[in-house]
Amino acid sequence: MAADIPAPSQSAPAPSGPRLLLAANQLDSFFNHRLPIAKAAQTEGWDVHVAINEADQAREMDTNGFTFHPWPLARSFASPARELETLTSLNRLVRALKPDIVHAFTLKPALYAALVSRWQKQATVMSVTGVGSFFLGQGTKEQAIRIALTTALRAALGSKRQMAIVQNPDDQALVTTRFGVPAAWTRLIPGSGVDLVQFSPTQTPAPPPVQIVLAARMLADKGVREFVDAARQLSGEGLNARFVLAGGLDPANRSAITETELNSWQAEGSVSWLGQVEDMAALYRDSHIACLPSYREGLPKALLEAAACGLPCVTTDVPGCRDAIIAGETGLLAPVRDANGLADALRRLITDAALRKKMGTAGRAFISKGHSNEAIASAVLETYALLGARA
Repeated sequence: MAADIPAPSQSAPAPSGPRLLLAANQLDSFFNHRLPIAKAAQTEGWDVHVAINEADQAREMDTNGFTFHPWPLARSFASPARELETLTSLNRLVRALKPDIVHAFTLKPALYAALVSRWQKQATVMSVTGVGSFFLGQGTKEQAIRIALTTALRAALGSKRQMAIVQNPDDQALVTTRFGVPAAWTRLIPGSGVDLVQFSPTQTPAPPPVQIVLAARMLADKGVREFVDAARQLSGEGLNARFVLAGGLDPANRSAITETELNSWQAEGSVSWLGQVEDMAALYRDSHIACLPSYREGLPKALLEAAACGLPCVTTDVPGCRDAIIAGETGLLAPVRDANGLADALRRLITDAALRKKMGTAGRAFISKGHSNEAIASAVLETYALLGARA
């Protein structure tokens, strides 16, 4: 079993406000997606704690004064002994900290937080982001895990001390029907927020060729292969366009695309692979179109950030992706797993600069209305208040 929960790393006196424990699965995800929520809570007087596997590294990166606690969480499901250690570690941490609210992000942390919520009668928020992607895999092992996880979630969820946050209507329906959460105990909050200052349109449009960027981890489920096939087709037609992949490898993922395959695509001239890009705002400002032909998402932040930069977006007509655009106004929808359909949508924008500008302007307005960091953080803090009043 894991060691006892360590003392907080900060030496300052403990804040007197309510205590919030955020349970996250990955360090980069916390800083890229959850930081605005944590900072907003801190501004409102919350004493913010974070349970995460890479706690030591997080402390080195943090400049906000959060308290990090090591949590031995594997990204995918490991051995029963390892999973039991993960669960009991969180249970001990919650018992020691006695937080007013626990907020867990993504499906696996949400499951463990929900179980602890049942045991300790703990007020808990579960952000089950992209829950539908769990149902994509069709292998025997994946189906067995899916059945077990669905059963566990149905048993763990549904307490009046819990609220589930989802990012699109399809996931909301899934949480209520498959996992048995009452609809009134769910909240639809569209995404993790966008920094509208960092991600803003350029005053000087990027020069030719027309650059199309797909920003994502290099996974088949993100539609990377369909993007490459569409790039081959459109390049073969002689269009003045450049197709760019921006994202790192994820070899542990079941749908990982290998570095060898990516290098072969580059060698043939179909696409350029940039790897992990630190300044995505600059890349978007150097581009003309954003594309994400994913098989399913929660609400893809890459498309929201691209739209905030004034780029029209091409994505697939699947849950999460279709919710990130206004079809026909801020971007175009293509059929999922269909390279030809994707090429048709991309061709329309590549060959029509006026349409790109019109959709890009509409996209910036769409994101500005309800997808800013401030709007999303406010909605989450409101959820804490609602749960606190009910628990």
